[in-house]
Amino acid sequence: MATGTGTQSDPWLLKTPPQTSDYQMYLAEKDGRQVIVCVVGSTTLLYDKRAIEDLHSMLKQHGDWMELGSADEQKEAKEGTVEAWGRSESNPVGGWYGLKKGLRGRFGMYMPPLLEELRLAEVEHNPRNNRMRAK
Repeated sequence: MATGTGTQSDPWLLKTPPQTSDYQMYLAEKDGRQVIVCVVGSTTLLYDKRAIEDLHSMLKQHGDWMELGSADEQKEAKEGTVEAWGRSESNPVGGWYGLKKGLRGRFGMYMPPLLEELRLAEVEHNPRNNRMRAK
């Protein structure tokens, strides 16, 4: 289980779904927009804060386990995965939840553990091919 309250001074300390890497997330405001800051080593990614509520809502509608399918921005996302939804023109923001060009992918890697920490979803923790579902 993660720790922290989700502020910059007390970020959520999370692990990727396979439990192989640590990273931090916290909520902030950037250019007048509410964002989720994701710090992985020396790399900082930004996601639209709406991703939390929108992903949870989509998973509830989906009603079953959904494969995570994490992929870098430059790679095609597997259809029917959390990753594909996080960049789809049919999601509520009409495209990418990731906000930093070149680093907009990996939605399916970094967002699921946050939803698990917030008790909005269950996430599998296998070495590969993990899934999630809404609580």
